[in-house]
Amino acid sequence: MIRHIVLIRFRQDITAAEVADIFAELHEIQAKIPGLVSITSGRSESPEKIERGYMHGFIADFTDWAALEAYQVHPAHKKLGARLVENAIGGLDGILVFDLPADLPAAIPA
Repeated sequence: MIRHIVLIRFRQDITAAEVADIFAELHEIQAKIPGLVSITSGRSESPEKIERGYMHGFIADFTDWAALEAYQVHPAHKKLGARLVENAIGGLDGILVFDLPADLPAAIPA
């Protein structure tokens, strides 16, 4: 599994409703990309408070690198990516992306 982690510093003039709409668009992509297993998105609730301005983000889990690549070139992702860049502080500078190979948890025997 590949875990695609994206952190965003949204501009201060972006409303909570606009952020929710962006994340709704993100979740719609899941049905369009084979191998996109799950998406979790939202605002940080970290008690550590060291987000350094990256208060929103999402995690998208893919079956493998090929599924992540299919997502990256898909028109729906390109459209959403442009929207994220447009609404992030400093454009692309307001977005962090980290891709991490992750093993799925082993099944617990019944």
